[in-house]
Amino acid sequence: MQTDNRESLGSRLGFLLLTAGCAIGLGNIWRFPYVTGKYGGACFVAFYLFFLVVMGLPLMVMELAIGRAGKRTLFGAAKALTHSHPGAWQVPAGIFCAGCAVLMIFYTTVTGWMLCYMFDYLFGGLSALDTEAIGKHFGDLTASPWKNVLFMCITVAAGSAICGAGLKNGVERITKILMSGLFVLLLVLCVRALFLPGTKDGLKFYLMPSLSAVRKTGLSEVVVAAMGQAFFTLSLGVGSITIFGSYIGRDHSLVKESLIIIMLDTAVAVLAGIVIFPACKSYGIDVSSGPGLVFLSLPDVFNHLIWPRLWGAVFFLFMSAAAFTTVVAVFENLIAFMIDELHFSRPKAALVNAAVIAVFSLPCALGFNLLSGVHPLGGDSTFLNLEDYIVSDILLPLGSVFVVIFCGASSAWGWRNFFEEANTGKGLKLPLWTRWYLFTLLPLAIVALFVIGTIKRWWP
Repeated sequence: MQTDNRESLGSRLGFLLLTAGCAIGLGNIWRFPYVTGKYGGACFVAFYLFFLVVMGLPLMVMELAIGRAGKRTLFGAAKALTHSHPGAWQVPAGIFCAGCAVLMIFYTTVTGWMLCYMFDYLFGGLSALDTEAIGKHFGDLTASPWKNVLFMCITVAAGSAICGAGLKNGVERITKILMSGLFVLLLVLCVRALFLPGTKDGLKFYLMPSLSAVRKTGLSEVVVAAMGQAFFTLSLGVGSITIFGSYIGRDHSLVKESLIIIMLDTAVAVLAGIVIFPACKSYGIDVSSGPGLVFLSLPDVFNHLIWPRLWGAVFFLFMSAAAFTTVVAVFENLIAFMIDELHFSRPKAALVNAAVIAVFSLPCALGFNLLSGVHPLGGDSTFLNLEDYIVSDILLPLGSVFVVIFCGASSAWGWRNFFEEANTGKGLKLPLWTRWYLFTLLPLAIVALFVIGTIKRWWP
């Protein structure tokens, strides 16, 4: 077990915002709106919220319980909490923890794009462009090796520097600022969106269920997509949440804490839809236009508004803040691993981590330009597609199955120990009758999601 001098967070608020910040990211704001648009709006949102509770909540409780009991990363806790043959559990735990590193080597490039667009709006580089020029602008950005590498390195340096400054003085303090700013910016954008001419139609599509949209897409498609979004939005299965459980006390039950974190995560996703759908309906933009919705469609919206530089800069500042909360949180997981397992000092771990992530991020940053001829998954795929596939389609679902088995198997931690840890403290408790669901139905649902996703990708 970890020694008594292990760092801890300074406040419960810091823990909640930091853990929520890890979950809140581009998946909430970038992926959620266009997936909602693709699968029919409000009906998709309803299924998404349902699966967020029945799948996301118990998995988050499990990861936080492992961290709080083991006082380590997922890798270290697998050894500290295992009753017999700890190596047999540490090996897969280590593989899934590596998902944090894989996440960072493409997330830093995408975060860099957000920063670049924010500066472009601040200095007027985007506000005067027409639709065709906006498309060319994004193409020019991805085709520029030096811009991609520069903004990727800025992201890596900033994230590692914040973590290197300390858990309380760096990670917790900056995350409070980022999360507070994120919510303020989001509310400002929501208010602005509500005064656009297409607000009524946008909100109707987003918040009013439409059975015709479900019939058009197919109920099974909507359900599977909602399950996938709910599962992946919280970044569960690679230990990124586990580390924050290791930094907290036992005053509050983990069901209560997890519910608050999920509510914060969901609030950002839902409010982002209130920003985006009225804007799209106002200017005739296809809400199911895919990832290009952020970089191609929305800049066209801002350029039709009064003060386009202001609204564009505010939006991409908001996007950058959302991305950076995840960058800082996941970097902290990697740095904590080096501190716990390799006995590095925090500054040394931050420096080594920055160098390693920067080097391994280069294929993604250069995959749209110098390495554009390399297609790891065939077709026109890039290194970003490969790395995203490894994390989202493989490590997250299989890592979550591992977490469930670890908490339930008597040869590992065991369900009695898990239940005791999860229910320690004030607040909502996990009933004993949920055991069958948690350790039978839940892993089967995750495996089914993994199989369906694999079939759809390789045998469409």
